[in-house]
Amino acid sequence: MTLILALDFGGTKLAAATVNTGSQQWLGYERRLSPTNANADTDLEIMRSLINSLLKGAQPEAIGVSFGGPVDATTGKVRLSHHILGWENVPLRELLEEEFGVPASVDNDANVAALGEYRFGAGQGYDSLFYVTVSTGVGGGWILNGKPWRGAEGMAGEIGHMVVDPSGPVCLCGKRGCVERLASGPYMAQDVKEVLRNVSAACPEDIPPSLLLNERKDYQGHQHNRGEVLRKLVEDNLELITGRVVSEAAAAGDSLAKEILYRASWALGVGIGNVANLMNPQRFVLGGGVTKAGEDFWEVLRRVARETALPEVNFEIVPAALGDDAPLWGAVALAEDVLR
Repeated sequence: MTLILALDFGGTKLAAATVNTGSQQWLGYERRLSPTNANADTDLEIMRSLINSLLKGAQPEAIGVSFGGPVDATTGKVRLSHHILGWENVPLRELLEEEFGVPASVDNDANVAALGEYRFGAGQGYDSLFYVTVSTGVGGGWILNGKPWRGAEGMAGEIGHMVVDPSGPVCLCGKRGCVERLASGPYMAQDVKEVLRNVSAACPEDIPPSLLLNERKDYQGHQHNRGEVLRKLVEDNLELITGRVVSEAAAAGDSLAKEILYRASWALGVGIGNVANLMNPQRFVLGGGVTKAGEDFWEVLRRVARETALPEVNFEIVPAALGDDAPLWGAVALAEDVLR
């Protein structure tokens, strides 16, 4: 048996796992959240501790790595992280190969997750798919004709920075109304907190238009519980609101949370519908924490995507079969490809 080491450097978590080639059962699995003041050095230190806990002196034959940010997959160099400081131009593949003495392969997390779903998950049996991760950020990865497609300089698939609302709020990339700005977990939490701090007792018409959609049909005039569920879930400590909390509050009927979540699914639907028109993949596979928001989220997303795409463009939108482990299984596929 050939031992594979799979690593996932996420925006808010770090994970590592070991597996034998040809198996779909982890031999070992370790996961840890990044500290709030994390940087590249602390992430690497935490990952080393996870690796040591897993390997216990054993030697892997190859290492596959998923990284949450732009990567030059040819050289294995991280370009930067939008969420963790200090990752600019870090030669991650070189560092791992020097430390462990085995070949390594590094790529962007969305590209890697797409490969994982294609080999082991919801993409099996399809030769063209677009994987979208909706979590700390929003990214995409392509499989075309059965192979990863990264674009001319490795930047293909950046659906998170497709503009769907030019008058929307400013994204970290500097543009307004990006899919990521409207649909990622941290930004949903940020907008909920801003509304609760500034207009907690207001009617929908008083909410800044940069925060919410003009379409407010989900309210149906019921404003008595506006933000109440959100406040109760965090015991009135707004700093504890996360994307997951917003999803839970929406499921419990909180009208503010429902509006924010509606906007997120609308933005994703517009983005996916446009991608369907442009590239015509067979399947869209969606993963990440935000996609666990419930049936209302999926219904709006699918409906808006279908309305955005041309009637004759056929596609499916399905949840990732591998869940949060899609990047890790993609890292396994990267390592197996290195060995081949």
